[in-house]
Amino acid sequence: MAEAVDLSMFVTRDAAGHAHMNLAVDGIGCANCIRKIENGLKQTPGIVEARVNFTDRRLSVDWHDGEVTAGEVIQALERIGYQAHPFQPARVESDEAQHARWLLKCLALAGFAAMNVMLLSVSVWSGNASDMTPETRDLFHWLSALIALPVAAYAGQPFFQSALRALRARQVNMDVPISIGVVLALGMSLVETATHAEHAYFDSAIMLLFFLLCGRYLDHAMQRKTRAVAGNLAALKAETAHRFDTGSEVVTVPAAALHPDDRLLVRPGERVPADGVIVSGSSEIDESLLTGETARRSIAPGAVVYAGSLNFSGALTMRVTAAGAGTLIDDVQRLLDKALSSKSHIVRLADRAAGYYAPVVHTAAALTALGWLVAGASLHDAIVTGIAVLIITCPCALALAIPAVQVVASGALFRSGVIINAGDAIERLAEVDTIVFDKTGTLTLPEPRVHNAALIEPELLESAARLALSSRHPLATALAREARQRTPFEGAVEQPGQGVRALIDGVEARLGSAAFCGIAEDAKTVENAGTSIIVYAHGGRSARFEIQQKLRPDAKAVMKSLATLGFDLQILSGDRPAAVDPIAKALGIWAWRGGLKPADKIAHVESLKQEGRRVLMVGDGLNDAPALAAAHVSLSPISAADITQAQADAVFLSERLVPVLEALIIARRARGLMLQNLWLAVVYNVIAVPIAMAGHVTPLIAAAAMSGSSILVTLNALRARRRAANRMPQASTPAVPIAAPRPA
Repeated sequence: MAEAVDLSMFVTRDAAGHAHMNLAVDGIGCANCIRKIENGLKQTPGIVEARVNFTDRRLSVDWHDGEVTAGEVIQALERIGYQAHPFQPARVESDEAQHARWLLKCLALAGFAAMNVMLLSVSVWSGNASDMTPETRDLFHWLSALIALPVAAYAGQPFFQSALRALRARQVNMDVPISIGVVLALGMSLVETATHAEHAYFDSAIMLLFFLLCGRYLDHAMQRKTRAVAGNLAALKAETAHRFDTGSEVVTVPAAALHPDDRLLVRPGERVPADGVIVSGSSEIDESLLTGETARRSIAPGAVVYAGSLNFSGALTMRVTAAGAGTLIDDVQRLLDKALSSKSHIVRLADRAAGYYAPVVHTAAALTALGWLVAGASLHDAIVTGIAVLIITCPCALALAIPAVQVVASGALFRSGVIINAGDAIERLAEVDTIVFDKTGTLTLPEPRVHNAALIEPELLESAARLALSSRHPLATALAREARQRTPFEGAVEQPGQGVRALIDGVEARLGSAAFCGIAEDAKTVENAGTSIIVYAHGGRSARFEIQQKLRPDAKAVMKSLATLGFDLQILSGDRPAAVDPIAKALGIWAWRGGLKPADKIAHVESLKQEGRRVLMVGDGLNDAPALAAAHVSLSPISAADITQAQADAVFLSERLVPVLEALIIARRARGLMLQNLWLAVVYNVIAVPIAMAGHVTPLIAAAAMSGSSILVTLNALRARRRAANRMPQASTPAVPIAAPRPA
């Protein structure tokens, strides 16, 4: 494979001298496969990291550039027993669809054969109790063999191929005991039929394959659905872009060739190919799959747009600020990849148990057969009992117990707008009893707004907003967002601490404090410590703009739901107490503190931990990063600073807070399902294994019991996909005044 494909085009390199490549790996069927691949590659000199994403069978490999080549990585995989090729989403989806069709064919064939063989078996069982002649019984057994043997050879390939790959690599996976059990059952049945014995076990072998294929197809369908949700990000990426070259000529180039400061044309109906700022044009864009907001956003010159957004109504000219791996959509994809390839301590425990389980299964079956021989049983009865033990103890249920829940829960969280950034975040979220929120940018929207914009004369608002474009003051920045025309007035001069002035139509206009604009203070406004005022005066006309921070649209409803669920809610903010108080009152949170430094936030979180609290910290500012790291588990919005996101265990994409509520509900449910599945697998083995070793279970009953436990575990895991938003009460979006629009 390495010779047929130019691997260099799929390799990326960083400044640290590391090379990176994503590979699609064939034959990953269980958690044990992941462990073998990751551990096997890490033992190869020069390879730094290897992470398998079980959802899309993707392997991410990092190695020291110059020490290892891409071809050698693929050869190392082949030595472990797996074939790989460069990961290409379109090809992978095509391969997965083909694999799903193949599994369905195997399942349908096994089901058809199982029904017919069982009809013949029922006839034999009934005849043995009545007057069936040995010749007729042998005929039914040979008919069963004629059906079962070719069907097993075809329908058993998903397990036989996996087992052969493992054995060639001198390793054992879960498909090895399955394959041995099926082959032994068929072989024993063939011998029994040839020697005119009373019983044969073709029905056991074919029913085992049928039940196993039901579980495997269900698991594969579940994985594909979760991968389809995550794959929406790849579908959002534009393949090409229309770039302005020298002059005004527009040329079509690959999106991967874009660089910061490139000027692009985005036509109606196209996706934005990179992050950037609108230079000219106005339109509406759909960002629902990026931010979770279903309403289209109106944009004009100066607006920030993100790669993957869909342009609807107008042609736009934009300047690129980030392209390729630096875009928001790629940041989200990296977080998602990390989430799906991360493992919690429960997952790692299940992986280790499944890894040790296969040798234990073989040993138990061999000792059972040997024990029955020593006890005086016939070779036939001893082997049949050993086969039953081998079948009934296949570790499928145990191996599926945790990964199945994790995959389904990760998909549910992603659909809710939450991307897990740590393998054990789901478990830690489930343990939370106290939630500490930052204020500015977390409970409130990141950017303050002009609260009374609708009450200002449009012409006056537009003039003031354009003048505000020439100022760097936070209040002026909030006002500047109201400007429809993003062209500053020429000759504008900013006087630090006072305001900005410029000549408009030959008359001086001023924007800033009331004193700077020559306007008398409004006593009522001055007394309102929660509202920030910026004044505009031009040619005898003036206006006061009230700058207020708005709560996130559903903040009040989410706080009510969290309190109902029993969480202790608190606010820790670096903003002045006078600015925090109205926020806390609006949300019904009575435990709050303002004016805190980063060290104060850490100290408070640590004091809560010493009381035995399990703290969830939700914050977005640079000064929140230490507290996020100190908390039991942490969340931050996608608008947070990079260092804050790096410290957070999960990131939510929406402007709403409902993802925080959904993350907690889904995590609680998922952790409960993980433990339920583990207990289901353990209890099943505690009950089934002694009965099988005692000789009270036929291979047919063993096949039904083992496969039934695997299907039960998978179906139980599907319960983690339910969401909670539709049960949350709705609320309006209150505007809460702030005293100073600074990070908190």
